[in-house]
Amino acid sequence: MSDSDLIKLYSKRILALAADIPHLGSLDAPEGMSKQRSPLCGSTVTAQVVVRDGKVADFAQNVKACALGQASSSILGAHVIGQDRATVEAARDALIKMLREDGPTPPAPFEDLEVLRPARDFKNRHPSILLAWEATLAAMDEAQAAA
Repeated sequence: MSDSDLIKLYSKRILALAADIPHLGSLDAPEGMSKQRSPLCGSTVTAQVVVRDGKVADFAQNVKACALGQASSSILGAHVIGQDRATVEAARDALIKMLREDGPTPPAPFEDLEVLRPARDFKNRHPSILLAWEATLAAMDEAQAAA
């Protein structure tokens, strides 16, 4: 990886997102929780949710990941409250296509994921970028099963 590749990959915007992750911590009474780990890099994300009427009503996350995983968690955390599972899953699927196939930017309200497009060439970073999404979807599934 060249110096210019690193500079592009870890842009100021990515680092700013990584430094300001919303909803860090834990909920007092989560209805669903999931901890996901990337075996490749060891990054982990734990997501906790409360779901009301099929939508995320409360959310918390614990993020131990690289700057790219943190940036992805930041974007998710900024917009996940009020979203239903289908919307979160569609954003995750669009993120996967953007990273793997240079597909279109994920739809609103998750369009800020475009900042992670330079990571498409670094496949070893993709699992960390996806952790928050996988953890959140699994937590939502657990909450729905308990309902």
